Amino acid sequence: MSRIGKNPVVIPAGVTVEVANGIITVKGKNGQLTQEFSDVTVTVEDGQVQVDRSSDHKDQRAKHGLYRSLINNMIIGVNEGFTKSLELVGVGYRASNQGQKLDLALGYSHNIVLEVAQEVVVETISEKGKNPIVKLTSFDKQLLGQVAAKIRGFRKPEPYKGKGVKFVGEVLRRKAGKSA
Repeated sequence: MSRIGKNPVVIPAGVTVEVANGIITVKGKNGQLTQEFSDVTVTVEDGQVQVDRSSDHKDQRAKHGLYRSLINNMIIGVNEGFTKSLELVGVGYRASNQGQKLDLALGYSHNIVLEVAQEVVVETISEKGKNPIVKLTSFDKQLLGQVAAKIRGFRKPEPYKGKGVKFVGEVLRRKAGKSA
């Protein structure tokens, strides 16, 4: 039995969960999320969501913990939200935003302008003497991770000096370089 899958998900106050026709809908103060599911049964009773499977078939075992985690992330997202911060390490690397347009200067001959989805709130922090930080906030964890990975993919951190776009708190594997 999946250790994650058998744990019930507690529904906090202000969040409603509805299950109908293989689709689960979670509504909260931050927004609304939907997720299709198959091979498992989802029940909502007395303030908890329980995910069960009918057999020990490989597909059902694989999806048991997956759907429980997805539902848990949906409930946390619409109630509290998620945040990811990216740090721009490098001389002349800058970030600015006007609404949902993120403008990045990452050492290329041109600036990169990214139109971020409406569900993701973009904030740029530029303090003198510190690396610029791009702060992304959303209620959809999957979309937030996708946008953050796209921004990081514009200039991944290199192993010698550590220049590039990295997550705040990310530990990079560094190399020594040439020995003289």
